[in-house]
Amino acid sequence: MRQEPFSLRKIAVGAYGPSLLYGAATGSIVPVIVLSATELGADVATAALVLTLTGIGSLVTNVPATLITSRFGERWALVGASLWCSAAMILALSATSLAVFAAAIFMIGMAGAVFGLARQSYLTEAVPLHFRARALSTLGGVTRIGVFLGPFAGALAMSVLGLDGAYWVGAGATLLASILSIQVPELGARRTSPATAAAAVAPPTMRRIVRSHAPVLGTVGVGVLLIAAVRATRQAVLPLWAQEIGLDPTTTALIYGLSGAIDMLIFYPAGKVMDLYGRRWVAVPCMLIMGAALLLLPLTGDAPSLLAVALLIGFGNGIGSGIVMTLGADFSPTPGRPQFLGLWRLLTDIGTMAGPGTVSAVTAVASLAGGIWATGVLGLLGALILWRWVPRRPARLDRP
Repeated sequence: MRQEPFSLRKIAVGAYGPSLLYGAATGSIVPVIVLSATELGADVATAALVLTLTGIGSLVTNVPATLITSRFGERWALVGASLWCSAAMILALSATSLAVFAAAIFMIGMAGAVFGLARQSYLTEAVPLHFRARALSTLGGVTRIGVFLGPFAGALAMSVLGLDGAYWVGAGATLLASILSIQVPELGARRTSPATAAAAVAPPTMRRIVRSHAPVLGTVGVGVLLIAAVRATRQAVLPLWAQEIGLDPTTTALIYGLSGAIDMLIFYPAGKVMDLYGRRWVAVPCMLIMGAALLLLPLTGDAPSLLAVALLIGFGNGIGSGIVMTLGADFSPTPGRPQFLGLWRLLTDIGTMAGPGTVSAVTAVASLAGGIWATGVLGLLGALILWRWVPRRPARLDRP
């Protein structure tokens, strides 16, 4: 009997709807976390620390997320993470002390780790290899669209409800995400396969996954860590450099928004290139372009030149939409996929926190320009690592 051809449309609502809503939820609150913390008595340094709790919460939950996803399956992990995040949003808006508010922000980071792992694991299993990069690039693009729209929805709600409005948007969006996640089909074939049955008897441990995949984690894994570091840094240094050269906040916001817009427009073509010609043809240009653009950034001195570099950064990041998830899916074993993807996400979270930290450290001892140049060099180094270790052609890398 002929096998029915794969159609992304059949799983689109369940696979991408929750990600769009979850992205909108997180996008709605990020701009106001620091403001809420200061209203509860935090000084500027403490408020900035509270903001980092989302990343810390994700970092420490990546490994436990693998246990949750393996135990309950991707669908219920998505539902549970969305409900946990919704509860955290309500706790944040009702907090009367800084400690309670900080705990709520940490909970949001925890939910993000479980949600991100479950959605990546689900698409990796549900989508055939020849369509994998397009599916995961679309996932990255849809999430970015949600994050882009979230602040506008939050601003509209805040015009009526004040700062609480942003958290109400987040709570409502994640509640809707949990409802949509129920529509995600269970991967019945995988659950009943011989490999899965064997895994149920003796599931692979994190230690075994680390030992068996150490060469990948120590090569391509370092490359994706650098991708995450450069991506996180670009978000911080654009507004900082705009302030350095004397641009007003409105112009800065416009330049930042245009950079984000071009970022969102090219995710699907990038995925198609990866599926047809190989992951290297996106991974390496992504890092080369962002690295070169960061090296050029301190040479700008006015709005037009900064806009040109910001658009270049957005283009470089945009063509890399989904590359980290796709590489993780390619190298993940079966059984043991959730465990491996948890380690993969741990590497990217370390990079996300290390990138801005590098800029801060170099700026403290040299200058902001020096910090940006250091990150640009990391981008070029990442391109070299990915060129050396990412396979030239698409291949079935996942193996029993």
